[in-house]
Amino acid sequence: MGEVKIRISLTNAIDEGMARRGTLRVEEVRTEEIEAIVDTGAITCVLPRSVVDRLGVVSAFRQVAVYADGRREEVDVSEPVLIEIQGRKVYEECMILGEEVLVGQTALEKTDLQVDCRSRTLRPNPKHPDRPVMPVRISSTSQSSTAHA
Repeated sequence: MGEVKIRISLTNAIDEGMARRGTLRVEEVRTEEIEAIVDTGAITCVLPRSVVDRLGVVSAFRQVAVYADGRREEVDVSEPVLIEIQGRKVYEECMILGEEVLVGQTALEKTDLQVDCRSRTLRPNPKHPDRPVMPVRISSTSQSSTAHA
């Protein structure tokens, strides 16, 4: 598969929540449009430290990253970032490393977008072209106990 590059919007999720609650002015919400690489080999999204710093997001915890060549490294993981891809939004904690913004599998699944290898683009799931749909598997016993709660 060739490289798929897209334009995405990144927003400090804490700023966005504070603006929604009226404790921060909307124009103070830190956001950035940036080019990203879609990486179907990455589970989660990756942001370089420079982007994290511009958004004012801090590290929430550390996690071990496993690179394609098998190397392992403990890296910082960010507080949630609101990512908008083709009008579809998702909150993600991102690994902080490298020099490129990578969109991983979890963001693609949550936005219900798929990679079109021929055109090197992202496209909505043809089953749900208008908005993302996420499957939920609940057993009938869980469903009935929830309904009575």
